[in-house]
Amino acid sequence: MTYEVLGAGALDYLPCRYGKSKLLFRGPRRDLTKPYLAFVGATETYGKFIDKPFPALVEEGLGRTCVNFGQINAGIDAFSVDPFVIKAASEAEIAIVQVMGAHNMSNRFYAVHPRRNDRFVTTSTLLRTFYREVDFADFHFNKHMLNCLKEVSPERFSKVREELQQAWLARMRLMLKRIDGKSILLWFSDHAPEDESTSYQYGIGRDPLFVTRQMMDEIAPFATHVVEVVASPAALAEGTERMIFDELDFLAASELLGPKAHQEAADALIDVLNNMA
Repeated sequence: MTYEVLGAGALDYLPCRYGKSKLLFRGPRRDLTKPYLAFVGATETYGKFIDKPFPALVEEGLGRTCVNFGQINAGIDAFSVDPFVIKAASEAEIAIVQVMGAHNMSNRFYAVHPRRNDRFVTTSTLLRTFYREVDFADFHFNKHMLNCLKEVSPERFSKVREELQQAWLARMRLMLKRIDGKSILLWFSDHAPEDESTSYQYGIGRDPLFVTRQMMDEIAPFATHVVEVVASPAALAEGTERMIFDELDFLAASELLGPKAHQEAADALIDVLNNMA
């Protein structure tokens, strides 16, 4: 069994398990025999460094049980290989699915860890042939690898990005189709979805990586509603204020959205959820 060591300034996420799932979820554990809203997503849904992430704020605002199935650094694979989450989302009154990046999932070029999707496991012969000059033994995380591949050859990297985008579209369609009942697709970021032509001015891009406006438009019909939440300038200006983390986690915390942005996401979701009741 693995234990997470918490420092003096760390946040206790009250980790818990549900059913036969191999995933460890953020607690406190909720009763799934009663009506609930299901939240599926990555680091933002989980609420890393956040005392009350948006699922908890929605629960407070609506007075309805909200179950947080978020996973840190998750891609679609974390849930597509875990039948419990899809079943639990299907049995929920409404499932809220966060838009996750296209880099943290297995594809024709590389495979990721089935649960810790940000971890690079192995490459395909296709990618090794595509980048003969690259030693893939140097990589442990997807973002590191992808940044290096773009530096080596932006032209070849565009083919890798296209593969990830196509895989994301196929996997996201399947995931949403497998969720019975009502669903909300949630975009939660520091920027709005961008057009393909303007999406890659920031290294390999900004989270959720490689997901464009065109991709959002293509996937939208598979959800009951789409909610786009772009953190306000005031929320972004707060930086790490009111976030809870150890001193060594400052850089990681500074890359995430803070409590005010989570409140903005909760407010937007509450408006839509009230109209769906």
